[in-house]
Amino acid sequence: MESREKAKLAVQALEDKKGIDITVIDISEVSVMADYFVIASGGSPNQVQALIDNVDETLGRAGENCKAVEGHRESSWILMDFGDVIIHIFDRENRLFYDLERIWKDGKQISKEDL
Repeated sequence: MESREKAKLAVQALEDKKGIDITVIDISEVSVMADYFVIASGGSPNQVQALIDNVDETLGRAGENCKAVEGHRESSWILMDFGDVIIHIFDRENRLFYDLERIWKDGKQISKEDL
């Protein structure tokens, strides 16, 4: 599956569970780490876990396996590595604190519609 399609599927999975402020950053021209970062927030620990579970299930059904997960059920920031797409799921407070959109400002923010 192409990275753009994988990112789009991740966004849909996050939207299905009411992810907050979903952002996609194309980092393909500024990093060899991945092509896209998909960033979202959850309003509660339960919602964060639902977002993680739905992304994992949705991409898994499409034949994509998560290569690594950083963080755990009680974490305020979970990173899911799907190779060329890295998904960051935060609680609201830590999303503001880490501000990945600012750190990765050299990447190109793209709208969900442009995926």
